[in-house]
Amino acid sequence: MKNPLDMTGRRVLVTGASSGIGQATAILLAELGCQVVLVARSEDRLQATRALMPGGGHTIKAFDLSKVETIESWLKEVTTSTGPLNGLVHSAGIHRTTPIRFEKPSVDDPLWRINYHASVALLIAFRKPANRAQSASVVLVSSIVGLIGQPGISAYCASKGALIAYARAAALELARERIRVNCVAPGHVHSALSAAAESKLTEAQVKAIEDGHPLGLGKPEDVANAITFLLAETGRWITGTTLVVDGGYTAH
Repeated sequence: MKNPLDMTGRRVLVTGASSGIGQATAILLAELGCQVVLVARSEDRLQATRALMPGGGHTIKAFDLSKVETIESWLKEVTTSTGPLNGLVHSAGIHRTTPIRFEKPSVDDPLWRINYHASVALLIAFRKPANRAQSASVVLVSSIVGLIGQPGISAYCASKGALIAYARAAALELARERIRVNCVAPGHVHSALSAAAESKLTEAQVKAIEDGHPLGLGKPEDVANAITFLLAETGRWITGTTLVVDGGYTAH
């Protein structure tokens, strides 16, 4: 029986692969037969992820994505050693709680460099014929706060909303090159990133977040399932969309 989620023979680069959604995505892809290029800043943490993955042919590439200006040349080096990529998942991200009265806009803001500018640089490099397969898929990890507002994190909301708008436009432009571009917009999932955000909230605020998800809070694996759906043959006729994975949060 054919498995439309089978990723055997494909190669996908996953950023943020050392924890959370990125790690869960890398593990699931490996379980489906994919060769995964693992990207994050810490090689030790990437090695820990690799130890959880079945199969061979996986590659660790420790890299700081805040060095946006070097992403294009770096990705060329990666694909020279691994071969062309069938997919790209940008899961790395920065969360910041800062009320508007304390915001200090800067072109060098690390949040924007990782959440948005690194996405653009990765896609620019990925679309080059030498770096990717003839038919390829890109999934950018946005957030439900890129679709709805939430006080105290306006910059984070804006960076994730920018990803959604960028993916729509890029999908139209790159369709002729057989590159699909989509987003996933997770709700609140248990991860290292969410734990850091929760540490700045009161118990009542955390409880309100939990109560806002009719199906309860999610796990990184829930989002990894959606990402893989978009990467695999199951998503071959899907581009320019945002798949919301939020336990019903935005249904309110």
